[in-house]
Amino acid sequence: MSFQQRDNYTIADLLQIMEILRSPQGCPWDREQTHASIRKNFIEETYEVAEAIDNGDTALLKEELGDVLLQVVFHAEMEREQGTFDFDDVCDGICKKLIIRHPHIFSDTSVKDTDEVLRNWEEIKQREKGQETQAEALESVPRTLPALMRSEKVQQRAAKVGFDYRDTDGALESLRGELNELEEAIQGGDREAVADELGDVLFSAANVARFVKVDSEQALGASCEKFITRFAKMERLAAQRGMDTRHMDIDLFDNLWQEAKI
Repeated sequence: MSFQQRDNYTIADLLQIMEILRSPQGCPWDREQTHASIRKNFIEETYEVAEAIDNGDTALLKEELGDVLLQVVFHAEMEREQGTFDFDDVCDGICKKLIIRHPHIFSDTSVKDTDEVLRNWEEIKQREKGQETQAEALESVPRTLPALMRSEKVQQRAAKVGFDYRDTDGALESLRGELNELEEAIQGGDREAVADELGDVLFSAANVARFVKVDSEQALGASCEKFITRFAKMERLAAQRGMDTRHMDIDLFDNLWQEAKI
């Protein structure tokens, strides 16, 4: 299969390259891949796009978006080979979805604000998917999402039918209650009960985050970074004082940690 190399390429070139790589004369590794075998790659590439966005790195963002696009083309090529659908069908599907879900742009529906746009989007989505109950809408939130992100989405959909706390105080009170139940489970020594109650604590914390309009996934990620930064500073402080962190007791660790927080 011939391919004309050039200075600048388009999506048509990418589709042809993928077809060549998957052909009998193409790359052995690319030919062996399945949807399942590169599933993890897709997830990793998506997170790398998110990191480029977080870092404000536009050059890296361009590169990582290309990697995500490659994954889309890869999966579409596998299905083209089977005669089920191709990349054009993927484009056709998303165009139709955008047109249908934006009736205030492509039809005669009127909206007053962003909230109404989002409500219409969800209602149209539920009709498209044949979801007759709100429980079905909750069940449709992908189980593969990070747990905190999934928790917020499930809570948001439940709130749409009025199943929600009246305010932040209600969400905080629930969190306190779950913490008490976790403490009781720990004291009881039942590992399964501890895991169950810990899950309830995290779910309740995500609910509080939703009320105060904080992304719980991002907040936890930021706390991880803060912990790493402070830990590194604590190690530097220990080294400056000739301390070996491998043989320090918890009181010394705590003292250095408090200094590192300053």
